[in-house]
Amino acid sequence: MQFGLTEEQELLQETLRGFVQGECPPTRLRELFDAGTGHDAALWKGLAEVGITGLVVPESHGGAGLEVLELALAAEVLGDGALPGPFLGHSLACLGIAAGGSEEQRRRWLPALASGDAIGTVAIAEVGEEWDPGDWALAVRDGTLSGVKRHVPHASDADLILVGTAGGGLAVVERGAAGLVIEPVAGIDRTRPLCRVAFDATPCEPLSAAPGVAARVRDAGLVLLAADGLSNNEVADKVGCNQATVVKWRKRFIERGLDGLPDDPRPGAPRSISDDDVEAVIVRTLEDKPTDATHWSTRDLAAKSGISASSVGRIWRAFGLKPWMTDTFSSSTNVRLRTSAKSLSSSTATML
Repeated sequence: MQFGLTEEQELLQETLRGFVQGECPPTRLRELFDAGTGHDAALWKGLAEVGITGLVVPESHGGAGLEVLELALAAEVLGDGALPGPFLGHSLACLGIAAGGSEEQRRRWLPALASGDAIGTVAIAEVGEEWDPGDWALAVRDGTLSGVKRHVPHASDADLILVGTAGGGLAVVERGAAGLVIEPVAGIDRTRPLCRVAFDATPCEPLSAAPGVAARVRDAGLVLLAADGLSNNEVADKVGCNQATVVKWRKRFIERGLDGLPDDPRPGAPRSISDDDVEAVIVRTLEDKPTDATHWSTRDLAAKSGISASSVGRIWRAFGLKPWMTDTFSSSTNVRLRTSAKSLSSSTATML
């Protein structure tokens, strides 16, 4: 199996790397570090203009409709440049609302988050370093929250906070809500400020989240922390687990993406992508073209095929496909690839 970035993913990192180098050189970074706020409105506006603020927001709500892998690629570049800003918490809030909100909730919050006009963050950790959704104790009672969350990134800048609640739920608290108290916590990294957030009968709106959304948000946070440049020990310290667990998570994400982070299902679990799905993606990649472009993108082909963009990318890498170079494939190559798709073993298809 061949692992590598698609042309679009490489362009995403190249564009963002140019932005970081041009807009936040070391002298500007030093100024922001000394200021201690960890946020610059001009930089955030620039990130919004290149589409970073809405990477995982569906296109129907003004975003790019991409996957956690693209978030991780962006986090890698931002971490390498130590760019200040609320990217981590904002991206996780977008992911949680997109995956767990009702259609009305998505319409209300996602467009402003995607455009960067509103900033989001997440409040997950509780006293005692409880990061796992099954251990959260902060409960929604009569539409309100009373309790404390710790290690909340950029809470002072946020227009809304996605809060983890008892039973693995999620709820939104908006800026200025009654009983909401935000206290900055002193730390070494002034580009990534953290806060203690207290709720005292604070109004909230629970998301109509399906089971597993909160865990997916938490897992995405682990991926982004690792991509930001933190070591295994640092990630383990932040989320309250051991180093071996972080090593396992990194390996699984490289091999299978975000869906690979939970423990493997028992033998015999149904595959999410069939051999026919794989063959259809290969055939369409090699023998068809979109109406408005010279070659397929992962997002366009995913919409056409009914699977995720990340799955399309993994199929392309598994078979060495580069659709922007499809003219180099011969008819015999096409036949060979179609035959290979039909004879995939279950172990290989599961990786896709």
